Amino acid sequence: MSDTTQEGAIAVSAPPSSDDGLTPAELAAKYGLSVSGARPGLAEYVRQLWGRRHFILAFSSAKLTAQYSQAKLGQLWQVATPLLNALVYYLIFGLILGTRKGIPQEVFVPFLVTGVFVFTFTQSSVMAGVRAISGNLGLVRALHFPRASLPISFSLQQLQQLLYSMVVLVAVAVAFGSYPRLSWLIVVPALTLQFVFNTGLALIMARLGSKTPDLAQLMPFVMRTWMYASGVMFSIPVMLKDRPAWIADVLQYNPAAIYMDLVRYALIDGYGSSNLPAHVWFAALVWAVLLGVVGFVYFWKAEERYGRG
Repeated sequence: MSDTTQEGAIAVSAPPSSDDGLTPAELAAKYGLSVSGARPGLAEYVRQLWGRRHFILAFSSAKLTAQYSQAKLGQLWQVATPLLNALVYYLIFGLILGTRKGIPQEVFVPFLVTGVFVFTFTQSSVMAGVRAISGNLGLVRALHFPRASLPISFSLQQLQQLLYSMVVLVAVAVAFGSYPRLSWLIVVPALTLQFVFNTGLALIMARLGSKTPDLAQLMPFVMRTWMYASGVMFSIPVMLKDRPAWIADVLQYNPAAIYMDLVRYALIDGYGSSNLPAHVWFAALVWAVLLGVVGFVYFWKAEERYGRG
């Protein structure tokens, strides 16, 4: 079609396109286009993660090796750091403040060391999760992979670090009269459930931290409060025996306290079942499944937004 302008020139207009009036979604469907970095379905996402399992394991091992590569003592700090924390807590809380009330000396030291090591496992997983996306934006923006690989890898790194620390924990238990027995096998399912719980929590914190980097500055205060409320340095039933019973129940059923108490029960001879809340294994399983599933789905929901903006 052509029209004559006032100057006598001829202007040619293009014929109507078959794409006119189509929405962006219809255009994409017509030409077979897809959104870059689109979130896959949940089942497909799990399949992709399983396909990256070797990367997740290798990445966690590399991060663990590099963590103390600049220190002269190297990997010994993996054990020395929580052990020094336990020593400080023993001096302050055990000797000065007397929080070992009702707990014999030969029980209190492994009780305290176990609490510090096991709680540090959760604490480190949460702190690593907060920075999992925001601290690895170069990797997230450069490569296409399921982003959940990062917080899962960091949680696995903390599990590996705890396993190194278990050598010291076992030595402390034996030094104070708790010798290997069948109950020590309880440590395996207890730490497995805690790992699932930690991973779900790390996934939640990774999504929150990806949009709010300042969360990394707030979390140390939150984790410190959680530690004091979980009975790391004292027995909750003993210290709160004069308080309303519901307060002790709330603190004992918080997940950090549950996983600590299960490992204490497994390793320490003088820490019997009377120190555990009722239905402790059921509570440990519920916390692990709840946080594991909710955390995974919550993180997956924002998959296509990580590394953008």
